[in-house]
Amino acid sequence: MASFHGTKINPDKFHKSQLKFYCVLIPMALLMMIPIVYIFSHAFKPIDELFAYPPRFFVQKPTLENFTDLASNTNATGVPMTRYLFNSVVVTVIVVFLTVLISTMAGYVFSKKQFKFKKTIFEINTLALMFVPAAVVIPRYLLIDEVGLLDTFFAHILPLLAMPVGLFLVKQFIDQIPDELIEAAKIDGANDFQIFLKVIIPLVKPAIATISILAFQAVWNNAETSTLFVDDENLKTFAFFMSTLAADTEGNTVAGQGMAAAASLIMFVPNLIIFIFMQSKVMNTMAHSGIK
Repeated sequence: MASFHGTKINPDKFHKSQLKFYCVLIPMALLMMIPIVYIFSHAFKPIDELFAYPPRFFVQKPTLENFTDLASNTNATGVPMTRYLFNSVVVTVIVVFLTVLISTMAGYVFSKKQFKFKKTIFEINTLALMFVPAAVVIPRYLLIDEVGLLDTFFAHILPLLAMPVGLFLVKQFIDQIPDELIEAAKIDGANDFQIFLKVIIPLVKPAIATISILAFQAVWNNAETSTLFVDDENLKTFAFFMSTLAADTEGNTVAGQGMAAAASLIMFVPNLIIFIFMQSKVMNTMAHSGIK
């Protein structure tokens, strides 16, 4: 460990020299936690506290009424909340799994294989990173209509499988794996599929964690598909249902606000959990993605 005048620059245990960092980081961490605390507090507020003036940050009399109202809520078409939540869970699991599989397999091919137009195709993928979702809504709608996916469950899945940033990150990560390691596996008789499963996958777990988070957030929070491509209420997702809560309560806007607060917490908690468990791997991926 490097040192300066007998003191470690980065000591393994707490040292008084680290106090200056805590003085900056602790206030910043508390500031970052304010929205998280507010989401949890807001979801458990009774109706009178939701509309109290002046507004209260912390809940005074916590209640589960917002969650019970949400669980028993049925919209004007007769579809229960649980159906929307079920659709979201199924779509999210499928999309995350297939996105990780496609991105890792394509990243391996682009990184370690040679084929015609390889550079051009990867440049097209990189160019796709420049387009914001709003810029491709119309072409995406026309494409989904052309292949007959409108108002089907697959409309939630297939359009989200193309993830340019996932391919880019995995390819950059696999670039760091020595070619000699793959050659050694080939000498031992391993085929491409075995190399992918037993060599590549274990070494790119940080990148897989990053793709999983990005894919999860993209599909879990996606209300666009249910709004633009699906008319059948039984096929729509929880993100869409949440966007209609405040208004779609038979004129009872007050009750709608309480259910919307509970739904916001349900939407937020999975994002928080998955990031807490995988954030170290995400940082590792970001560090490797720029190293050549």
